[in-house]
Amino acid sequence: MGRNGGTSPRLFESARAAIRRRITDLFNDASKGERPILRRADALFAPDSVAWRVNGDIVTMMIGGVSGLLLQMLHPAVLAGVWDHSDFRSDMHGRLRRTAKFIAVTTYDHAEHGLAAIDRARGIHDRIGGVLPDGTSYCASDPALLAWVHVTEAISFLNAWIRYAEPQMPVADQDRYFAEMAVVADRLGAAPVPRDRASAEALIRSMRPALRADSRTREVAQLVLNQSVGAALTDAASGVVMQAGVDLLPDWARAMHGLKTPPAPLVRARAHALARTLGWAYQGSPNHEVWAADVTVWPRD
Repeated sequence: MGRNGGTSPRLFESARAAIRRRITDLFNDASKGERPILRRADALFAPDSVAWRVNGDIVTMMIGGVSGLLLQMLHPAVLAGVWDHSDFRSDMHGRLRRTAKFIAVTTYDHAEHGLAAIDRARGIHDRIGGVLPDGTSYCASDPALLAWVHVTEAISFLNAWIRYAEPQMPVADQDRYFAEMAVVADRLGAAPVPRDRASAEALIRSMRPALRADSRTREVAQLVLNQSVGAALTDAASGVVMQAGVDLLPDWARAMHGLKTPPAPLVRARAHALARTLGWAYQGSPNHEVWAADVTVWPRD
């Protein structure tokens, strides 16, 4: 306590630093020497882009990521790719972390690093394929399949941002977000790639007849939803992220998964509180600065 009975500023800063360290551990594999991605002025997207605004909020990206994964796996070929070629049962956390790192690199890192990450992902997709339970062959590099993965991810990130950070976001900015993220989808080989919100919603509607949910879908979904965020957040905070991700789903997708509708007012209040806490923790953090081209290493702890 301070001299006047208040909390010491040093304790506040210590708490902020502790939270940031936990989040760093969540999104970066220390065994591989990973560090947070610097926000660079020479990234694929400019610092004043909508992509920078939307993709930089930790809580909304986690919530959108959960919702996006649940949407994606309703497509039998996406589910098969995870089922046949992923260690999701033993390393779901690693899979989620790699997705988050890809978003961070392509949004904020040097443009060359972002493009290289996209090209590596495309190379991996080229090697993934197989046969669905009904005998239909699939390939992860199928442009339409890549378009489904892209649009569900983009609209989930954007919807989470709108719900928890910018409820009055102009439609023009929402359209601009899809136009910007199309840069990544185009290079991955996706087609068709929506460049505004209306096109994104139309693409999702057009894909709904191909979506399915079965025992494998439910198994993977439960692995996602029962995933603990680990030491980075309490179990309660992890539960808030997962419930908010389910709450963000369209009603029809939640019904296909057989998931109960969470108590929206309570879930959303808790998610807002979590977002405010992490927003406070990152005030003044080097994570939110814009670094020049000559900065090549993490500038300070």
